[in-house]
Amino acid sequence: MSTNYSQLSVGNFGALFSQLITPRTLDAIARKHRKSSAGAPAKLSTFWLITGMVFHVLQTCGHLSTHIRQVTRKKLSDSTLSERRQVLGLDLFLSILNSVLGTLAKVDTQPRAFYKGFLLTGIDGSCMSVSNAPPIKKSVRKTRSRRGSSAFFRISMAAIYELGTHNPLAASIGITGESEMELAINLLPLMREKWLLIADRYYGVAKFIFALQGLKVEIPCLIRVRKNLKSKLIQRFRDGSCLVEVRDSTGQRIILREIHARVCRRSGRWISVRFWTTLLDPGLYPAKELVELYGMRWEQECAYKELKINLRRESLLLSHTLITAGQEVACLILAQAIVARVRISVADDHAPVLQISFIRTLEIFRALWSLAPFIDNLIPENSWPLLMRNIFGFIVQQQSPPRRNRSCPRAVRKPVSSWPRLRRNSNVSGLFRYEVIRKHA
Repeated sequence: MSTNYSQLSVGNFGALFSQLITPRTLDAIARKHRKSSAGAPAKLSTFWLITGMVFHVLQTCGHLSTHIRQVTRKKLSDSTLSERRQVLGLDLFLSILNSVLGTLAKVDTQPRAFYKGFLLTGIDGSCMSVSNAPPIKKSVRKTRSRRGSSAFFRISMAAIYELGTHNPLAASIGITGESEMELAINLLPLMREKWLLIADRYYGVAKFIFALQGLKVEIPCLIRVRKNLKSKLIQRFRDGSCLVEVRDSTGQRIILREIHARVCRRSGRWISVRFWTTLLDPGLYPAKELVELYGMRWEQECAYKELKINLRRESLLLSHTLITAGQEVACLILAQAIVARVRISVADDHAPVLQISFIRTLEIFRALWSLAPFIDNLIPENSWPLLMRNIFGFIVQQQSPPRRNRSCPRAVRKPVSSWPRLRRNSNVSGLFRYEVIRKHA
């Protein structure tokens, strides 16, 4: 293995977190957001406070003061930590997310994370509920849903992920009722060249696509759109796709490539789908490849499952104010970024990173990070590489098997002849089938 085990989470959690962001970098960001320089120096630096907060969200039980003492060996009360968190605010954590999060996938080790030189990325939003604590109930109303008022107020967020590694690339958090579209558009300036953005129907509107095209760098996209959106046909291609003109509410025009297809779900039911993409060359980017590529968008949902179910300890955020709740969400994203780096190190050259179990990796390293401060002086320093090699090997042995290509759903085996006849441009990939339709709405 090429991994340097002596530097990967061996001594304590702080050593690993400092690889994500150095104390000097974090302190420089904190100085920009400091409201006043008055007062005595803090007993606990901002770096170690945020390190303890990220360590806290990784644990299954315990108070923040306990976990900070475990990481830093300094004793502070929960009330003192609560006051420090209120002073820090949320903008500091958003700046840390924008400065820390970055790409991890490499073409030679994670080829599934790329498509013809483009890094596969996804954007989507989500919500997290906060408790009905008195400070929250006084400042906001409970979030409205399709069935009326919900039981709790929800914090909205939008994030960009590496679809091939489940690594967060950028995130935006709203604590005052911001819409998902507003948060997502705020993230677009953080997109980089050679990133291919894949999104669902919520983003398949002219407003989002025009905002994406207005960036300084050209970002290709593949977005599913609703059936009732209008477009003007310009040219048809032999692969079944066509060139169309789309206008927004102000009359601005943009040229896109439109693809109509049918996808068969696990139930055997076929559904019609429609895509817009800025990859206009049908020779370089065939329609059937793009339809199959859209299946990678589901990895965004899997990444959110890891964030909201596997990492979180409760169904509600544990914070009692909106500011600290936003900080908690930011710490969860930072924790997910750390686990993503560990999974990539574990996978190395032995398995695709998505076959390395997120839950199993989290459980083992959560226990290691908790015990490291107590056993650091008991284990010789030259024994840590062997310990890490054994842990990595144990996780690799429990990797998920690769997905098999199936001609019918897993639940019921049916003869292939009983299926609807596939057209010339149809294909079977993984757990779904698809076919390109020569159609223009």
